[in-house]
Amino acid sequence: MAEPRQNPAMQAIRPGRRGPVVEVEKPKDLKGTLKRLLRYLGKTKRSFIVLMIATLLITAANLLAPALQQKAIDALSGSLIKQMLLMLLFLGITYLFHPIFTYLQGIFSARLAQGVVRSMRKDLFARLVKLPIRYTDSHNHGDIMSRMTNDVENISNSISTSVASLCSAVLMVVGCFIIMVLYSPLLALVSTLTIGLTLLATTFITKFMRRFFVRQQRILGAVNGQVEEMVSGYRTVVAYNRQQKAVLHFNSTSDRLKKTAIFANIFGGCMGPVMNFINNVGFLLIAIVGGYLASLSPAHLLHISVGTIQAFLLYSKQFSRPINEIANQYAAIQTAIAGAERIFEVMDSQLEDQGGSHSMDPKAVKGKLSFRHVKFGYLPKKPVLKDFNLEVEAGQKIAIVGATGSGKTTIVNLLTRFYDIDGGDILIDDISIRDLPRADLRRSLAIVLQDTVLFSDTIANNISYGRPDATMEEIRAAAETSGADRFIRRLKDGYDTLLTEGGGNLSQGQRQLLNISRAILADPSILILDEATSSVDTRTEMRLQSAMLKLMEHRTSLVIAHRLSTIRDADKIIVIEDGRIVEEGSHETLLAQEGTYFRLYQSQFAGIAT
Repeated sequence: MAEPRQNPAMQAIRPGRRGPVVEVEKPKDLKGTLKRLLRYLGKTKRSFIVLMIATLLITAANLLAPALQQKAIDALSGSLIKQMLLMLLFLGITYLFHPIFTYLQGIFSARLAQGVVRSMRKDLFARLVKLPIRYTDSHNHGDIMSRMTNDVENISNSISTSVASLCSAVLMVVGCFIIMVLYSPLLALVSTLTIGLTLLATTFITKFMRRFFVRQQRILGAVNGQVEEMVSGYRTVVAYNRQQKAVLHFNSTSDRLKKTAIFANIFGGCMGPVMNFINNVGFLLIAIVGGYLASLSPAHLLHISVGTIQAFLLYSKQFSRPINEIANQYAAIQTAIAGAERIFEVMDSQLEDQGGSHSMDPKAVKGKLSFRHVKFGYLPKKPVLKDFNLEVEAGQKIAIVGATGSGKTTIVNLLTRFYDIDGGDILIDDISIRDLPRADLRRSLAIVLQDTVLFSDTIANNISYGRPDATMEEIRAAAETSGADRFIRRLKDGYDTLLTEGGGNLSQGQRQLLNISRAILADPSILILDEATSSVDTRTEMRLQSAMLKLMEHRTSLVIAHRLSTIRDADKIIVIEDGRIVEEGSHETLLAQEGTYFRLYQSQFAGIAT
């Protein structure tokens, strides 16, 4: 089977004094990913339009306020009281409406972000449930979950914080620069020089200190991993008296985290003072140059008023702030776009071909199976099944045995078309399964696995999972047939009992009885039992055997088992070795041959006899 792909670290974030320092994962196709993201933005046009209007009004208010202050100061200097009061009135109205528009901006930013991620999450989940089993087998499950949760959340955060901020920043920078040039080209040049220093300092410091934050995040991941291992493997740790060793190992990693975190925060903390120093130097230069220009004769070409200096100081601050915000958000935006690209990778994955040229009524299936010269491998040039041939008559019980890795479960994967064969053919009632719609094929099958799969739902809904339209009477009948009804009735809520994740509030045997009940209710023509009793004790196994015998009545059954004692009554036992059938026959016949089956049987029971 293909090696699972490692879960890439999406981002390492640690809050600095002027925003997070992010380990950037750059997208491979920035242009293409942005186009697809814009299509999702287009699905929430109303929120986007209102957001842009609110952003425009906020930016206009921010640009208007310093100009009103300048006029009010100049009016006061010229003893124009009425004009000053009028400017202050306009300024008050501006300050009144600013928080209202900001509130609207926040609301519609959230609506836009949640609208986009809802559509994206919906499309992603709809794609996930249609992906072939090969995809989930060959990809790290944590990585798939990370795309659904972390990547989508990164996109949501970026949209809610960055869309309005970026639009506002561009408008603010352009607006401030134009106004400053109109006021005084010389002072505008001074402000631009300080902005250049800010960008250089931000770039240098961020690049220098990022390594410490990345290292800190990596060690933090190791700490989390140790804690998770300790909790999940606590019985083993205690059983081998490794508590003190675990503590020493954890303390060593924790000490490294402490040292790295101290350096990270020291260097991260210098960003604020450096930026404040550059901004203060810029204010000082503007004040000095502005004071000199204000001292010139009013007739001089470069002369400016005191109010203009005040306005310029405010515009200079508003000019530098959005540039810093863009610099701080750049890494987070890049990472979010990379996350979107990872989501689109899943959406672009090839789906299973659900079609088939020959429709089949699952109830009409007799259950005859033919495996003809089947060849298959999970990896190229590493075949698992090699020229596999098997004929199963309708209603027969066939047991499949062999060493681990011989290909037993692979037969199930191919029959259910979880994987498609590389060569040969598999037929049901003389019809190639390639010609059958996958839905029809799988409705004619039922599988009882070693690992029971139960959902956080009622017992009744878990039993009827394969037949959602089943009545309560049919559900109870299936449970009675399997023997599960006895323990279900003893539960406080009976069939309405809610199961915890994986059915954790039931014993292993009870979970397997529910699994068998589900298969009985599905009423398949072909039954597959894959190590169905290998994880339970012998006493529980005897109860399950009785339930499974009822389940296998009048059905074609393929039984994969390690415990050879469970398959003595099979119509035929086939022994697989290295992807081929090396022996077949009844239990007594195979023992008499003293071949591979005999050796497997002896290895299981010789020790007991001794």
